[in-house]
Formats: sequence, C-alpha cells, structure tokens
Amino acid sequence: MFSPPIDTLLIFALTTPLIGWLVERIRKARLSGVYASIGLMISLWYIYELFGSVSSDGAQTFTSFFSSQIRIDMLGVFMATIFVLIGIFASVYSLRYMERDTGVPLFYSLLLLMISGMVGTVFAGDFFTFFVFWEMMCISSYTLVAFRKQRWEPIEAAFKYLIMSSAGSATLLFGMSILYGICGTLNFQGLHIALSNIGSSVWLYISAIFILIGLGVKSAIVPLHTWLPDAHSAAPSPISAMLSGVVVETGIYAICRVGFTVLTGIEVEWLGVLAIISLVTMFVGNLTPLLQTDLKRLLAYSSIGHIGYMLAGLATGTVLGLTGTLMHIFNHGIMKGVAFLCAGMILYRLETRELKEMAGIGRKMPLTAAIFALSLFALTGMPPLNGFISKLTIIMATVEANMAWLGIAVIVNSVISAAYYLRTIKALLQPISQKKVEEAKEGPLVMLIPLLIMAGLIVILGIFPDTLIDFARSAATALLGGG
Repeated sequence: MFSPPIDTLLIFALTTPLIGWLVERIRKARLSGVYASIGLMISLWYIYELFGSVSSDGAQTFTSFFSSQIRIDMLGVFMATIFVLIGIFASVYSLRYMERDTGVPLFYSLLLLMISGMVGTVFAGDFFTFFVFWEMMCISSYTLVAFRKQRWEPIEAAFKYLIMSSAGSATLLFGMSILYGICGTLNFQGLHIALSNIGSSVWLYISAIFILIGLGVKSAIVPLHTWLPDAHSAAPSPISAMLSGVVVETGIYAICRVGFTVLTGIEVEWLGVLAIISLVTMFVGNLTPLLQTDLKRLLAYSSIGHIGYMLAGLATGTVLGLTGTLMHIFNHGIMKGVAFLCAGMILYRLETRELKEMAGIGRKMPLTAAIFALSLFALTGMPPLNGFISKLTIIMATVEANMAWLGIAVIVNSVISAAYYLRTIKALLQPISQKKVEEAKEGPLVMLIPLLIMAGLIVILGIFPDTLIDFARSAATALLGGG
C-alpha cells in the first residue's frame, strides 16, 4: 500500500483495539502492549531490509493512492530507524507504566498511529503525502497528551498544543499552496527542478516564510515553542519521551528536506535565517531550565536547547554540518528518551514531579538514578558519551563553514546546561527528607530493561561512533543530492 514499515504499523494500529477487546475478556490487559511492541519490531526489521536495498540500489520511488508518491532514500531510512527504535522502548516501558490507566489498547493504537505518521512523513516524496502523514502524527500526539483526561493539566496542555499546532499546519498548507501556484506541482523533485529554472521571486520568499513558521511550530523553535513545556510535562512519560526524543525532530527533518531539496533557489537566505534562529533557540532553551523546579518541565525546556544545536549544524549547509545534525537527532532521541523514562520511573514510585520532593530518591532507586545521571551527562556533551561526538561534529562544521561564533555558542550553552543537569543529579543524591521517598523501591524489571538498553547505546555510540557517523553521513549525502 505505502511501504512495508508503514503498512505494518497501520495494520497493527488498527487491530490493537480489537486485541485489547479480546484480552479484556481474559483479563490480560498487557497483551495489547505486547502486540503493539511486536508490530514495532516487525516494522524495524522491514526498515533494516530497506536500508540494504537503498544502500545497494539507491533511492526507491513508487506511487500509491491518489498519485501520492513514496520516495525512500537513506535520509528517510535514517529517520525512520530512530522513530521506530524509540517507539519500541516506549512501548515496552508502557507495559507496566500504563497499567494503572484505563483504555490502554487505545493508547497503543494511538502510539502506533503517531509513529506511522512520522515514518510516512520521512518517506513522502511530495507535499500531499507529507501533509497527510504529518496530520496523522499531529492528531495522534494531541490525543496522547490528553490521554489522562480525568485530570485538567493534560487537557489544558493538549488544547494549547492543538491550537498552536493547527495554526502551524494551516500556515504550512498556505505556504505549500503558494509553491503549487508557482510551479504547478507538489512533488519534491519536480519543485526542485521547477524552482531551479524559475529562480527566486517575492512569492517564493513568502512561501518559504510560511513553510518555516508552519514547520517551526512542530520543531519548537523560539518563539514558536510555548506549547512544548506544558505538553511534554503533562503527557504520560513514555509519550514525553516520544515527543521530545523524536516527534519534535520530525519538524527538523522537514526543515532539512524542504530547505535542501525544494527551496534551493534561496538556500543562502534560508541558512542565514536558520543560524539566527539556532542562536536564539539554544539560549532560551538552556537559560529557562535554570528556573524550573518541575523535573519534566526542566527536561522539556532543555529539548528546545538541543533543537538549537541541530539547527546550528543545518545552518552550515555542508555535509559535515548535516552529518552532525543527524547524529544529534539520533543521539538526542536516545539521551532524552531515557531521561524522560527515568523521570517517569521516579514519578511512577513517588507521584510527584517536583525536584525538592524527590530528594534522596537515588539512594532508594540506585539503578534508575545511575542511568538518569548517565543520560544527563551525555546531554551535557561529556566525553566519551554519544552526545559529545555529535556536538563536536556540529562545532567542527561551524568552524569549517566560517561560522565559528555559532560553534562557540554551542559550547557556551553546553556549559550552561551543565548547571541545571548537575542540580538535578544533586537532588537525587541529597539526604532523604520525605516519607514517600524512604518507602520507595527500584522500578519494575520490565520498565528497567529499555533503560538499560538505552544506557548501553549511550556508551557504545560514544566510544564506537563510526557506524553512526557513516549512517548519518550517507543520509546527509542523500539529502544534498548524492543519494
């Protein structure tokens, strides 16, 4: 129908509620989560097969419903890999985390639909297909943020997210319509050829502005970021991990694809704007967490800072810069994903997000605290962890592109981020002052398994980064026309 990974995810998304209805009859509610996790693993296997075929034969293009085009290149395979991988970790973790909630089969169905939307977005070969899958991702994510509808905070956060994201989607659609009016096509390759022949115009600049604003809302670039802290902190922690680790990065992918595949006629201006946005975004994203006492809000704001780092690599417009950005997308998905899952583990035991109320929890949950600290050190960019490699690559790219000032900003912001990450670690190790902390115990094994695997990836990708570097470089080359 579309491609094996997307088809698998959609089939499992549509059948998960049926499985949920059946397992409720036999009182085995977790089976719907197991079923969803199996679907994600099958999808990951298909992506691995696509990696082999794209590596040997190049990009694959085919037409689906309503002349929508699917184009699978190495960049799409790279992004789909991290989407589904983090989805597997979140799904397995949710087997215990969501056991206190009702409507769990719907939760897994929405999770699969959200991941289907993300994978479809990166496999799209035209704006029509892109927008359909983009909206599938967005609508699923609104609903997941509001999943615990018995509380007001998730409803408010989801409503804010809905309003801002819908406005962003409408803006994106308007920008796309202008491009269609100029070129008469929505196909990415067709737009590239048409705009190369037409050259720049006032309407092209107007279209680019609307598209950047539309994509910028989902990417949480400053000043379009205000929905993110509420949504990420109010959502169930596995969804927070998905939103911060991969959903926001879907917007970064879209900026990459549109900027380097479609809007090539105004690439210089596009990159200059991205550099300025990068600078502002990373400073806002790293200064604001200094004031936070809510653990999940702190982590949410720090994601904005990392979006700034990713944009810094994009702003260079070079293979090295794009390689650094893609590496950081992959690494951030793992680092921030495990950080939110660790925060969720603490929340699962203590039912609080306030740092002062979890003082000393590291003494009662040593494994969770150790993995959490490892992820925070990696987010800071401490060697030899994976965050160091991707940040270093971005900094090297800025120097190579004569934008050393942007590289210096990345270094300065990394130092700033160390302040609130170390404050978080300190809170975990302080003397115990709350009775509920004294009574806490380590998290369930099924929730610890994803954390341990992700912690292992943080270390392995830091010490042995060559495979990830080669994967990211081939994806960057594909984006710039070599694949």
